Amino acid sequence: MFLPYNGSGHYCYANSLSMALGPDSPGPAFIEVLTGSPFGMQLFDGNTPFFDPAGWDGDIGLDAACAALGWECVRESGGTPEAAADRLRAAGPADPLLVGPVEMGLLTHAPNRGTPFGADHFVVVLGVEGGLVRFHDPAGFPFATVPVGQFLEAWRTDTLLYGESYTSRRGFVRVREAAAVEAVRASAPAWTAWLRGEHGFPVTEGTLANREAAERLAAMVEKGLDEGMRNQLVQFAVQVGARRLNDAGACLAAAGADEASAIAARQARLVGGLQYDLVNGRAAGAAAALRELGPTYEALSLELAEI
Repeated sequence: MFLPYNGSGHYCYANSLSMALGPDSPGPAFIEVLTGSPFGMQLFDGNTPFFDPAGWDGDIGLDAACAALGWECVRESGGTPEAAADRLRAAGPADPLLVGPVEMGLLTHAPNRGTPFGADHFVVVLGVEGGLVRFHDPAGFPFATVPVGQFLEAWRTDTLLYGESYTSRRGFVRVREAAAVEAVRASAPAWTAWLRGEHGFPVTEGTLANREAAERLAAMVEKGLDEGMRNQLVQFAVQVGARRLNDAGACLAAAGADEASAIAARQARLVGGLQYDLVNGRAAGAAAALRELGPTYEALSLELAEI
C-alpha cells in the first residue's frame, strides 16, 4: 500500500494538457503517467540526470497521452515569429493554445527571471490583450501576462535540450472514448519499449539508461557532485521523479497491475529518499539507494510485458 501524493510539483505539460482538455480530462496524474515519463532513468549525455526514459521528452509525451486518451489536436511548430504571434492572438478560453516547450528563464512574470537557464516549460495561452499574452502558467500563476515580444523570445528553444521553436497544440477534439484505466493497460507495451530502449526515438550519444545510469550516478555521488548536477537533482529531478513514479504506482494499481504497481511504488520511495541524502551530503546513503534502484527497471519491464 502507498499513499497518493497531492501538492505542488513540476508537472507543467501534464497540467497544461489537463487544462486544455477541460472537464473531460482524467487529471494530471493519469496524464503524466500516460506520457510515459515514469518508465526509465537516464544520464543525458553522460552528465545530466533525469528520472525519465532515454530518448523521451515532454513533446513526445504529450502526443502519447493524447493518443492514449482518444484525443486529436492541431500541432504546429517552427515558422516565423510573426506567424507564431498570430497563433497567440487566435487563442481564447474556448480554444486555448497549449504552448511548449518554452524557456522558463525568459518568462518574466515570475520573480528573478530574465536570463535563460535551460529549463523547459509548458503553458496554456488564453489570448492577447493590449500587447500582452494572457496565459495560465501551471507553475503557480493563473492569468499571467507577458509582452508578446518577450513571450516569443521565451518560445524559442535555442537554450533547451529538445524541441522546435514555436511548438503549440490547439483544437483539441475527442475522437474516441477511452477511460483512463483502459488507456493505462493499452499503454503498457509502449512503456515496456521505453524501459528496454526499443521505442524508436533517437538517444543522444553518451546517454546512459536505467541500471547503467543509476550505477554511474551512484559512483559520481560518491566522488562528489559538482554544483550544477547537485542542483539539477535536488531542485528538479528527484522531486518530479518520485512524484511521477508514485502516480505510476497508483495508476497501475487502478488498472489491476498489482506487481508492476508495487515495483513503481518501491522506485518512488527510493527516488524520493534521495532528497535528504543529497541535500545533507550523505553520499553513501544516496549511492546505496541508486544501486538498489538500478535493477528495478528491468523488473518493471518484465511485469509490464505481462499486462
